[in-house]
Amino acid sequence: MDEANDFKRVEVRFEGRVQGVGFRWTAARVAARFPVVGYVRNEPDGSVRLVAEGREADISAFLGAVGASPVGRYITRRQIEWRAPTGEFFSFDIRY
Repeated sequence: MDEANDFKRVEVRFEGRVQGVGFRWTAARVAARFPVVGYVRNEPDGSVRLVAEGREADISAFLGAVGASPVGRYITRRQIEWRAPTGEFFSFDIRY
């Protein structure tokens, strides 16, 4: 596979008791272990939005590690959308 075409963007909406449990902090700490960039943010409806860009395999491993982390038990639903990357990110951050 062409390496440039392996880069993807994922937008994930996590639902459950995902606010007030250290979800954003945990996601940012986990992201530091993977070559991914993007952000995580609480949404007004109580969900958490995570946007990440990188190689598809790295993003998948990152999302798996978030799910396997202590905050993973609070996730009741994930909505995942794969898209073309925009290249707008240089790091993985917590947004407020």
